[in-house]
Amino acid sequence: MRYGCSGRIARVDLAKRSYEIEEWDESIARMYLGGSGAATRILLERYPLDASALGPDAPLMLMAGLLTGTMVPTASKCSVCGRSPLTGLWTESTVGGHWPAKFKATGYDGLIITGASEAPVYLLIEEGSVAFGDASDLWGKDTYETSEVLKGRLGEDVIVAAIGPAGENLVNISSIMMGGHDARAAGRTGLGAVMGSKRLKAIAVRGKSRPAVKDASKVQATTRSILETLKKATQMLRDYGTAGAVRAVELTGDLPIRNWAQGSWPEGAAATCGQKIAETILEGHYSCYSCPIRCGKLVRIEAGPYKGTVAHGPEYETAAGFGAMCLNDDLNLLAAANDMCNRYGLDTISTANAVAFAMEAYERGIITREDTGGIEARFGAGTAMLDLVRKIAYKEDIGEVLGQGTKKAAEILGKNSIEFSVHTKGLEYAFHDPRAYTSMAPNYATANRGACHLEALTYFVENKAFPGRFLGLPDEWEPHGTERKAELCVAMQNFMSVFNPLGLCKFLMRGHAGPDVIADWVNGVTGWDLTGSELMRIGERLFNFHRMANVALGISRKDDTLPPRLMVHDRRTGGAAGSLPHIGKMLSEYYALRGWSEEGIPTRERLIDLGLIPETDGLFKVA
Repeated sequence: MRYGCSGRIARVDLAKRSYEIEEWDESIARMYLGGSGAATRILLERYPLDASALGPDAPLMLMAGLLTGTMVPTASKCSVCGRSPLTGLWTESTVGGHWPAKFKATGYDGLIITGASEAPVYLLIEEGSVAFGDASDLWGKDTYETSEVLKGRLGEDVIVAAIGPAGENLVNISSIMMGGHDARAAGRTGLGAVMGSKRLKAIAVRGKSRPAVKDASKVQATTRSILETLKKATQMLRDYGTAGAVRAVELTGDLPIRNWAQGSWPEGAAATCGQKIAETILEGHYSCYSCPIRCGKLVRIEAGPYKGTVAHGPEYETAAGFGAMCLNDDLNLLAAANDMCNRYGLDTISTANAVAFAMEAYERGIITREDTGGIEARFGAGTAMLDLVRKIAYKEDIGEVLGQGTKKAAEILGKNSIEFSVHTKGLEYAFHDPRAYTSMAPNYATANRGACHLEALTYFVENKAFPGRFLGLPDEWEPHGTERKAELCVAMQNFMSVFNPLGLCKFLMRGHAGPDVIADWVNGVTGWDLTGSELMRIGERLFNFHRMANVALGISRKDDTLPPRLMVHDRRTGGAAGSLPHIGKMLSEYYALRGWSEEGIPTRERLIDLGLIPETDGLFKVA
């Protein structure tokens, strides 16, 4: 018997409307865990790495984590993998909620989709079968409507992953939404457009199987060892959700304001934080599968064009994006923007960046009302913000430009707009500022999918949410300095690299779940005998493995950089006033610690050391 996973993957060809089931070897799990790690390995064996992101040959891979669907706390996630139309890189977008565990309950660990259907189609995945359904009547509907229709058609016990109009329209910053109104998003890097290019509207799942667990008592004992610490450390998340952090990060200078240009906004932060949500529009709470944290929130919009709407509560990233980034202090309009993105299937991070970019371009005179379709796109104009979100989803007026991402938008608009386009490798920044915690600078520069905070979360260590000692590092750090920041970045990237393949939420770190604890959960589920050090070694292997996929697509040191606004614009107010990250020094230190060449290419010696050669020899070009 296999523990933790079934060893079965469904491969679907939408053009032929056919599928087959294949086994994947446990040796892949031991090398790469599961999820996105296994997906990358399978990709390189079977599919052209450089296939056009929106072409029929490019695979869309949905891979559940090794621990997903088990009793391990927060084991709720899957990774959606493919080539990003936004960045051109091999990418993953990880999502929680209940869809991933329900998918794994069908008896499959992964779903690999190729080809493109002639007509809109949906999939129904059940135990032992994949069925194709006509989605012509669903095309054009939003993600909530799609979920409701399919539940009515297939049964209330299905959970639906769907794209909205943005994915149908091949918008580069579109998302895949899971769970209907629960609105959990595979948000980043535009994989909703990949799904749309295949004319695949939705994937409904229904199953009752649970992954086998080798030693349930060991899993339970490991959970008990951290549960009280976890609950105490995450009380704020239960009460206020992730948006409860808005005021605190504004004080440290970590909150980006007015398109990354302004240093402080105390009144606005107080008006758009989770605490204010709880006082005014909070409707209820919910959690992902197997999660004791329960950070999900529901809100009821009390004013404006969406008055009366019950919606998913804004997460921190959304509150920061449609609040501080756009200087919008109207909480109802902020919640409405979030709801629109969820319904249309748009990544709230990239969309809010694009809207703030447009507002700055408008105020500088680079674009006009003629470009915006009559919208007065100024900072603080909340209704204009909503209008721009809709235009992005439907590719109308300036929305067609913004939906390509701010990198391409700046290239199209010109007039020095590159100065305020905040991205790395084409991916817009998540809303944590490397001028506040400089360890985030080498991470943003080198993160495999672009400017992704989740590939390192080094500020968890710098602000003492996760003690550095669990990684052999200090607990005390100088947020604006550079000493040992590259070392912190490497260690956290290696550690973070195991969470997605395992299907775990990174908030576990708040309960001091370090490598030893995670390894104990893995061993309890699978019967393996991993140590924490060996788990970290797997994480290092995974990070380098993904780097080599992108090296094959042309990534090198030239791409490992920060945007001009974050390197030269030192804000004059706020908790990080005057701070700038010195990325050049940290990057050279980072490459040395990684064992990469000065051009940022993993050396053959390092790949041999990590067991990637000869295992993957011939799949990559190496230095």
